[in-house]
Amino acid sequence: MISEAANRHLTEFGAVVERHSAARFAGPLYAGVDLGTSNIVTAVVDGQGRPVAGALTQSRSSVRDGLVLDYVGAITILREQLGWLHAAGVPLEAASAAYPPGISGRDRDAFANVLEAVGLVVVSLMDEPTAASLVLEIADGCVVDIGGGTTGISVIENGQVVYTADEATGGHHVDLVLAGHYRVSVEEAELIKLDPNRHDEIALLVRPVFQKMGSIARAHLRGRTPNALYLVGGTSSFPGIDDVMANETGLPVALPANPLLATPLGIALGCLRTATKGGARAEGGA
Repeated sequence: MISEAANRHLTEFGAVVERHSAARFAGPLYAGVDLGTSNIVTAVVDGQGRPVAGALTQSRSSVRDGLVLDYVGAITILREQLGWLHAAGVPLEAASAAYPPGISGRDRDAFANVLEAVGLVVVSLMDEPTAASLVLEIADGCVVDIGGGTTGISVIENGQVVYTADEATGGHHVDLVLAGHYRVSVEEAELIKLDPNRHDEIALLVRPVFQKMGSIARAHLRGRTPNALYLVGGTSSFPGIDDVMANETGLPVALPANPLLATPLGIALGCLRTATKGGARAEGGA
């Protein structure tokens, strides 16, 4: 259900992020900034949409439940990322940003304000699952973006977004379950969740949270019949979550390579699309 090209681009983006280096490029560059609950990610692509560079920084307090709560923290991280990219030969002057679907216009502007605070021109704003759909090249289906703080839902029909929603359930809620069970801090619980050697141990503990995410998606899809569910976001990387979502929704579930990076790469592609069409500050989504 996910094209080979889409998975290849995600793999290539993951490689440049991990190497902390930039690929060769020619011509203008286009950037996307994903201000998430658990991570802030900047993605850079060339005029063909090929990944050129990227930066990922963990962030536990800047954004919570889809709202920017710590402007100073978010600005500091993004400024550091831009400094590293500039040193790597990737100077950026403009970028796009994304917001969780369903939030107000003022809350959407907060995401743009962070970019403007570090001197970036904001090319466009779009909702997060819609951004991910640009990477996955989806004409019909439902994108479920499970991040650290929220689960975003975007339904696409005939290449157009016809419905979006967002619920405050995400990876942070998995951490809370683990913290309560093991009687440890949320930060320690996050480390337990990310440890592949403990996934089998905690699978039954976290399954109810994934079932809730599936029931949320099912409720928002009532009366709609997408042909498949596409999972993105960092929490989608947990083994077995795709099977739980399939059981809860009754839909085939597709999981791309490196789902954590789908949204930021999609934001960069949205920047490319808007810039080459001559737009500015266009807002995507329904």
